[in-house]
This record gives sequence, structure tokens and C-alpha cells, in this order.
Amino acid sequence: MTGWRSQATEPLSAQTVRDEAWKRIGPVRLDRVVPERDAETLHHWLTHPASAFWRMTDLGLDDVLAYSRRLAESTDEHAWIGRVAARPTFMVETYDPARVLLRGLYRARTGDVGMHLLVSPPAGPPLHGLTDAVMAATLRFCFGTLRAQRVVVEPDVRNTAIAAKNAAAGFRVVREIELPGKRAALSVCTREDFAASRLGARTIHEDAR
Repeated sequence: MTGWRSQATEPLSAQTVRDEAWKRIGPVRLDRVVPERDAETLHHWLTHPASAFWRMTDLGLDDVLAYSRRLAESTDEHAWIGRVAARPTFMVETYDPARVLLRGLYRARTGDVGMHLLVSPPAGPPLHGLTDAVMAATLRFCFGTLRAQRVVVEPDVRNTAIAAKNAAAGFRVVREIELPGKRAALSVCTREDFAASRLGARTIHEDAR
């Protein structure tokens, strides 16, 4: 996962997504987080009550800056900021689950990529299809740009909203595990799982071109 500084996903369109409502969302792009540029935006997102499951609502701006700097310097973890129609809209963390967080808790495979996704708190009327589009673009990024064979997630078992979104993207719960501060639903998604899912239909093959 090292060495990727900036990559774009293909814009969502009628050719890549069956849901016509997604056409209104615009192109989605992921770039490496630049701590000094993005810390204020990330601080606003992470400390918002809607982000409670990230357990970072009490962090100050300096804490978020230090956190993003740590990720920027790491070889095992990376932070990406996602833009929808050129506007910062979500953050993705990717990590090596054999070395970070899940080490010793599951049988890692070559090509596994761990992932965390945070969509910005709503600032106005909800945009239909936004979270679906963000999740689909994130997985296309993991399977395409990062060359993942499986994506691994470990959401809090109480987070029913992300559980539903994960299921729509093809994730399968392996088992529940104990992690610092939460009981988590360890879940995996293969390329085939994603391609067969509601969110992945007709996108994965285009990214492989």
C-alpha cells in the first residue's frame, strides 16, 4: 500500500452504476491526506456527534494534526481524503491488518487491506445515494488502486447503519472480536463478493481495465 500519493476513481455514471440517482453526485477522487492542509476538516468530522463510533469526539485540533501526521509517516497505515465533485466529503483509512489492529486476531492473507470509512456529517439536505456512492468508490479504490484481494473491516457491532452498508457492498461477517473500546464484527469482502453485490455490480471489471 506504500507509494500511492494520488489516485482518481472513475466518475460514477449510468454506465458504471445502475441507480440513475447517482448521476447527480459527480466524480469521486481519493488523495493522500496532507496533515497541515486537511487537519481542520478532519477535526470537524471526527469530533461531530455523528462520528461517535470513531471514539475521537474529544480530540483537539492539535491531536488530530498529530494523528494525521502519524498516519502520513507510517508504512502500515494510510489516510485518504475523498472528494465528491471536488468537495471534501469523506475520509478513508487503509491499513495492513497483519501488522495493525488485527494482528493475531484473525488469519491474514496476502493481499488483505484493512479499511475504515468516515463520511462527513450532513451540512444540509441529504443527497440520495451519496453514502452508497462513497462506499462503492472506496472499495473500487481498494481493489483497483491498492490491488487488494480482500478488504477487511471491524465495525462496532452496535453500528447498524454501517452493518447494512457493508452488507450492500458484499461484506460477510466472519465473527465478533474484542478490540480496544468496542466489540467488533470482523468482516471481509473479496473482489468477487463486491462484484456480485448491489453496490459493486458492473464496476469492478471496469476498474481493472
